[in-house]
Amino acid sequence: MQNAAVSDEQPFGAAFSRARLIQYSVAVVALVLVAAPLVPIMYQAVLDKPIYDGQAILTLDNFSRLFSNPKFYEAFKNSVVLSAVTTVIAGIIGVSTAVFIGRTNIPGKKFFGEVVLWPMYVSHLVLAFGWFMMYGPSGYVTLLVEGWIGGKPWDLYTMAGMAVVAGAAQAPLVHLFCASSVARADASLEDAARTVGAGPFTVLRRVTVPLLRPAITYSAMLNFIGCLEMLSVPLILGTPVGKDFFTTFLYTQGYSGSNPDYGLIGAAACFLLVMISILIYLQTKLLKKAGRFVTVKGKATRPKIFDLGRYRWAVSITLAIYFGLTLFVTVGGLGLRAFTTFLTPLLAPWELLTFDNFALIFEYDAYQRSITNSLLVAGIGAAVAVAFVSLITVIIHRSGFRFRRALEYVALYPRAVPGIVAGIGFFWGMLLFPFMGPLHGTIWILILAFTMRTIPTAFGAISPALMQLSQDLDQSSRTVGADWWTTQRKIILPLLRPALFGAYVLLFLSFLKEYASAAFLFAPGSEIIGTTMLQFWVNGDSGPVAALAVIQIILTITFVVFARKLLGVKAYG
Repeated sequence: MQNAAVSDEQPFGAAFSRARLIQYSVAVVALVLVAAPLVPIMYQAVLDKPIYDGQAILTLDNFSRLFSNPKFYEAFKNSVVLSAVTTVIAGIIGVSTAVFIGRTNIPGKKFFGEVVLWPMYVSHLVLAFGWFMMYGPSGYVTLLVEGWIGGKPWDLYTMAGMAVVAGAAQAPLVHLFCASSVARADASLEDAARTVGAGPFTVLRRVTVPLLRPAITYSAMLNFIGCLEMLSVPLILGTPVGKDFFTTFLYTQGYSGSNPDYGLIGAAACFLLVMISILIYLQTKLLKKAGRFVTVKGKATRPKIFDLGRYRWAVSITLAIYFGLTLFVTVGGLGLRAFTTFLTPLLAPWELLTFDNFALIFEYDAYQRSITNSLLVAGIGAAVAVAFVSLITVIIHRSGFRFRRALEYVALYPRAVPGIVAGIGFFWGMLLFPFMGPLHGTIWILILAFTMRTIPTAFGAISPALMQLSQDLDQSSRTVGADWWTTQRKIILPLLRPALFGAYVLLFLSFLKEYASAAFLFAPGSEIIGTTMLQFWVNGDSGPVAALAVIQIILTITFVVFARKLLGVKAYG
């Protein structure tokens, strides 16, 4: 149950003023940060000329042109179909791994429990590159299998192929939500099924999985929305064959020559924002109806492990094959490509070994700078974002600020803003708002965009820990004369240190992986790894792409190990 807000009333006017000053300042900054990309997009959507043109007039013609554009109709259809199929594939994989790893006696379950979450640490852009290099039309595995069977084994350029790639990338999210529900399931319901002779697979299928419906619904909505705003898979696998999606439509329109259609881009971005906002609203409504699936009540229960008997090894081998093909082969393939001149099954990789791809990265300042900028944006940006969101959180949950509910809506709304839309919005914001102009070409505009996108993530990581702290702490502090800010700074925030560390780790990884928001924001001097990989890819330089992907993976692994060993934080799970 949410804690009641603590009153900020103080006997001294200075203390009262300080609390109000901090609260209003944080609220205004949050509102400006979230509105900064949205206002330019909505404004541009109703202008007949670019937002920087002083002769522009208001019009609704952009929406008429958008809805009559056959490419947009195709993008809409393809995006919905890809999102739906991806959601189904991710759901099947995620629920299966959660149930088999969490509730059965398969060999290697501890190892699988770690491996299943690894894709969440890696950028979807890196995963898409790995799939392309291994399973694409000229991929290493594709050519190898084609040589064996004498025909084309699969085609990643189809909707089904893209859905498999996106589904494998999104499946860990389903696993994460379902695994916690599986661990808390009431064993008495499963015992009742066993007493009437149901076997382990029947119990799992007819009792355990249906109890996961709230977790499945929530993760399915997240995956559907995540796929709608995904740029990597549609760009890498859809663009070469002329398939348009929401994100690639915006991306290609934005980069279409020296005179992009700003009005059309603004209208399309507005449409995508409205669509995702509606989906998030429906997700919230669906979760409110999840109470009828509650099985964990006052009486303690201990979920039992299902004995799969002779099938335990079959399930374990199946999982090993799945992780091998979707994770180890793709990431390993990136490593091979990074250290070879080219990759082909016709020649042994050790005959093609080279360090030229890495030499190229470290030879030019711009490529080196993309690595250092990524670390700076992630390190500094995550710290700034966590500090800011921690203030938002204590204002919402531990103050009498009159607009705290409105502030909560503002903090959560960035869930509806896709990365590429945020990038376009901040880019136009620099053209529209004079105070944003100096940020152009600096890493600070990237930090602002990434921070806006990750406010809900940090808020979700900090809020549960804060709500576990008793209001008695605040009241006791007040009795000795401390004002609201002193109480938060000296007592509440220090007690939140583990949650703040956890939020920092999550945001560091998110900032390090982010690329879609930066696609329209970077400039010479503010490159990051993701944008540099995209530039190499457009030029057909797959070797440097693989080298940068390997560098990003190494940085991620190093940070995750550091977070676990020194901070005692696991990013996921």
